[in-house]
Formats: sequence, C-alpha cells, structure tokens
Amino acid sequence: MKTHKGTVLIIGAGIAGLSSAFYLTQDGWKVIVLEKNTLADNCSYGNAGMIVPSHFTPLAAPGIVAQGVKWMFDKKSPFYVRPGLSWNLFDWGIKFLRHANRQHVDRHAEAIRDLNLYSSTLYDELSNTPGFDFELEQSGILMLYKRKEVEHEEAELAKRARDLQLDVELLDRDEVQALEPALRLDVRGAAFYKCDGKLYPPKLMQQLVAYLKDKGVEFHEQVTIARFLRSNRSVKEVVTNKGSFIGDEIVVATGAYLPQLTSKLGARTPLMPGKGYSFMYNPAQDEQLRHAALLLEARVAVTPMNGQIRFSGTMELGSANDTVYHSRVQGIVESIPKYFPDIHVPYPDKVWFGYRPCPPDGLPYLGRLRKLSNVTIAGGGGMMGLSLGPAFGKAVADLLSGRQTTTDIRAFEPERFD
Repeated sequence: MKTHKGTVLIIGAGIAGLSSAFYLTQDGWKVIVLEKNTLADNCSYGNAGMIVPSHFTPLAAPGIVAQGVKWMFDKKSPFYVRPGLSWNLFDWGIKFLRHANRQHVDRHAEAIRDLNLYSSTLYDELSNTPGFDFELEQSGILMLYKRKEVEHEEAELAKRARDLQLDVELLDRDEVQALEPALRLDVRGAAFYKCDGKLYPPKLMQQLVAYLKDKGVEFHEQVTIARFLRSNRSVKEVVTNKGSFIGDEIVVATGAYLPQLTSKLGARTPLMPGKGYSFMYNPAQDEQLRHAALLLEARVAVTPMNGQIRFSGTMELGSANDTVYHSRVQGIVESIPKYFPDIHVPYPDKVWFGYRPCPPDGLPYLGRLRKLSNVTIAGGGGMMGLSLGPAFGKAVADLLSGRQTTTDIRAFEPERFD
C-alpha cells in the first residue's frame, strides 16, 4: 500500500493552489483542495497569460503615484481607485506610499527576478510532462511605446534589466515592424524582453485539474471557510459550509480574498483587489500577431492565444464587486488602433473580469506563518500571479517537506506587516 507523508488542505484552486497540489502530490502528500467558487473559472483563467521575468520592479515603484493621480480623472484610464470610506483602502494606500521609492525597488529586484526565472523553467518542465500542452512559447514580449518620454524610461529600465542579466533588446520602429510583418504598427519603438513568454491559461488550468484528479487529489467546490480550529500553535480543523476538513498542513492560496482568511488565523496580509478586464478578439487572416505585447502608455496587454488575441488591462482598486464598468473596457478598446491602426475592435460581446491580489509593497506573500506551525501562505502575486504560479507551488512543497527553497523567499515573508 502506498504511504503518504500526511494530508494537506489547500484553500484556493487558482494557479498557486493547483501548482502547490502538483508538487505536493509528487512529494507523496495526500492533497485536498477547497475552492470558494468553481473550478470552471477564476483569475488564473482570464489573465494575459504572460510569463514575466521582465517584471522585476514591484507595483510600489517611483513615479506610479504621480501617474496614478493623473489617471484618476479619466474614466477610461488604466488605473482607478474607487472612492469610498474604507479603512482597508486607506491603510493600504499609506503603506503603498511608504514603499513607492527607489530603495524598495532596488532592494527586492533580484528576489522577484529569481522567482520569475525559476517559475519560467518550471513551466518548461511542466509543458514537457505527458498530458500537458498549454501553448507555452518562450518567444519574448514586446514593450511597445509611442512617446519619447516612455522610450527614455524603457531605456533606463532595460539598462537595469541587463544589470540583472535579463535578455532585453531595444528596438526602433523598423525593427519592431520586422518582428510583426502581418500587422502595421504605429509605435516609436519597443523594449523586447526575450526572457519572457506566454501560454493559454484555460488549457493550463484544465490540464492541471485533470492531472491532479487522476493522481487522487480531492476537489471540493463552492466551499466557504467559517473558521479554523486551533490547538497550541497549529490548526487542527477547517470548518466550512460543507463540513469540517482535517489536515496535517494547511496552505492558503486564495488570491484577492487572502486577507479575509489570514485574519481568521490571527495574521495580517494587507492587499487590495485590483480588478482587471479581458476579452478575446478573432483576428482576420492578415491580422496574425506573432508576439505578446504590452502597450505601455495604455497599460494594455495583448496576447495571441488559441488562434485569437486576448486584450486585457485596467487596474481598479477597491472592494470587490461584480459590476463591469464599461468606460474602462472602452478605454482598452480605444487604445488598440493607436498602436495597431488596421485593427478596429468592436466593443466585445463577452467581457471577463477578475481580481489581482495587490499587496501594498508589491511583493507576494510566500512562506510559513510564524504563529502557526502548520500554515503556509502562497498568494499576493499581483500582476505576476500566473507567472509566479509554479514557483509558488514548488516553494510550498519544499517548505512542507523540510527542504530549502530553490530561490531566496525571505523578502516575501507573510507576516511582515504584523
């Protein structure tokens, strides 16, 4: 009879939770996954599908505050803070301001880079595993810009990227056009991060779920956590609307809902849900896009996937709700022909939205809780959530099995705000 190391309860079936289940199963743990919604859709399904070692700069960075204030007055802008009398938003904002400086960025750039690069290699390994084919292409991402000021900013960022040994090349207008011969571009140039990649998120998630079910992982959907029963310094039981679950280890990987659960555990992991929108576009035969791209001034991601193009963007900070703010989606639509003059995308029939979990310092929460010996946190990836998923999962498996993590995760300590 096959023996298990023990039972792990994973709360959350996004990319962090499923990746944790993947590596824990390989290590010989019995895994039970509890999901608040269903397995059919979550933030990991509708995102831009980008793998981004290029994103070594945390969200809390110099200049973002001034830019954000300017955007606040435009209903179609990429960034918006929904006004309201919210202590959580006020507290988040104060912490964000404290971290939006060059020292913070420089101090953590290597740790973020290392986690992203490691995750990229894990995606390579996963794509070669039988049963997986999620359109992984390590073909780079184009950071497209139209203005001279942005060109200067990207040149500075590219210099820092090269100092971090990342593969990036600055391209002029003609060089960018040569990489995309099927589409006319109206850009000044681009930073081409050859270290980046892309994939098709729905295939990845569906294949992970199928693989894990085949390996005996239990899934329970539409589970709401009521409380954690503790004894001494460990959680003994998780009480839910669908009964109680008992595990030797608990992994909390709930994305934007992380603070609600960690508060029940006596820990603080402040973050704000950053709502983003995406939609699919069926390109004509002469509109085929070869590379994923970011439209920098518009803050819109453009990803060819599954024979279509996914456009995604905006960052709405505020309490979660199910409202689609059409002016913000319209802002994405109107930005596209500014970079691709021959593509005229109508307002989409179907708009997807999800919430990026955004900590105030722009760093994820990854590691064991100090206060509880059997609880591990894996979340808060912000706009890097999909990119960091496998590295989150492998780090969780390493921690639970008593191994040293492959990259240094001390900067991501979950209780750093306590």
